[in-house]
Amino acid sequence: MSQEFIAIFMFALMMLMLFTGQRVFGAIGAVATIAALALWGTGGQDITFSAAMKLMKWYPLLTLPMFIFMGYVLSESRLADDLYRMFHVWMGPVNGGLAIGTIGLMVLVSAMNGLSVAGMAIGATIALPELLRRGYDKTMVTGVIQAGSSLGILVPPSVVLVLYAMIARQPVGQLWLAGILPGLLMAGLFIVYIWLRCRIQPQLGPAMEDAHEVPWSEKIRLLGAGALPLIIFAAMMVPFVNGWTSLVESSAIGALTALVVSVIKRRMTWKIFEDCTKQTLAISCMFMWIILAALGFGAVFDGLGAVKAIENLFTEQLGLSPWMILILMQLSFIVMGTFLDDTAMLVIVAPLYVPLVGALGFDLIWYGVLYTITTQIAYMTPPFGYNLFLMRAMAPPEIGLRDIYRSIVPFVGVMVLALIIIMVFPDIALWLPGYVYGN
Repeated sequence: MSQEFIAIFMFALMMLMLFTGQRVFGAIGAVATIAALALWGTGGQDITFSAAMKLMKWYPLLTLPMFIFMGYVLSESRLADDLYRMFHVWMGPVNGGLAIGTIGLMVLVSAMNGLSVAGMAIGATIALPELLRRGYDKTMVTGVIQAGSSLGILVPPSVVLVLYAMIARQPVGQLWLAGILPGLLMAGLFIVYIWLRCRIQPQLGPAMEDAHEVPWSEKIRLLGAGALPLIIFAAMMVPFVNGWTSLVESSAIGALTALVVSVIKRRMTWKIFEDCTKQTLAISCMFMWIILAALGFGAVFDGLGAVKAIENLFTEQLGLSPWMILILMQLSFIVMGTFLDDTAMLVIVAPLYVPLVGALGFDLIWYGVLYTITTQIAYMTPPFGYNLFLMRAMAPPEIGLRDIYRSIVPFVGVMVLALIIIMVFPDIALWLPGYVYGN
């Protein structure tokens, strides 16, 4: 049996198990274990055992619960309410200003959280009702919430980029820095689109008449709320970038800073702390099982030599250029994103794609940014995009699934434009980590 056939069979079996509703880590881990035993006999069990030991020895894995806890503390303590109020009074007098402010809110929430689900929850519960009450077009603002929440997995401290770093064996700090300028670029493109659209069609985002009535003392006070996530971000990143702390120590500083801020602002209660701790434990355990399954699956692929065989298939037998192969990879993410989340996609394709990208001569830091942007697009792509159904669950009854589908079309176009720009100009992602680390 050829290596190509075994690789295809493993992927087909794994996808079949996922379609039957099995847990992601269970489907991937089961296929890896069955393949190891079938290929190497009873000695194949050492592969998964070795993967488990490797996971337990990964010191950077301690960053995951820290960042997840930080995100939940800031989300559950409702610190984002002040942020939205700030954008409300500063951006309201402009046509589409509240929608533009919502994008700004999402960027700041992403800098505090690192999870797109939290951004979606904050946008749907805080921003969406206010936008609808102010007469904004329901289709446009639904797209704004979905597009803005997707920034959470690109702007540091992105939990998805931490997972990519662990699986691809790349420095987390460089990946975070690589995500900053692309994240700001995408947010800027969203803002330009909203401003142009509302300038051409003012009825989609009417200006607020009462925003100028807010006294300057209140406006200045609210600016402090806007600086809050930047302070937390700086307290975590500055010591790490300057080499004063390790990544794990910086993640602990970020979690502790978020907790202290929530206590100072009197937003932390024992019930909130207990909920944050329980949710952090649940999400962290899920990620650990998924990473364990990915390591086992990757080890089987390495032992099988499937990556080299598939590279030979693409480059020698099919005669595809490296850029054609890269584009096909990105298209496959969009297809998988219709029924899988970003973590599952990464775990499934990392054993194949990451070594192949390196063999084709592409930078793995740059590719991590491309992967993240493409999964953002896949999140919002009909018919089964992950964000579409999250939005449907959180939106008020007057917003139907048809409105949600229509709302994301222009924003997906903007994200594709951002992806193309970063593919053509890779220095947008690579300049900042190169400058900081002197690469």
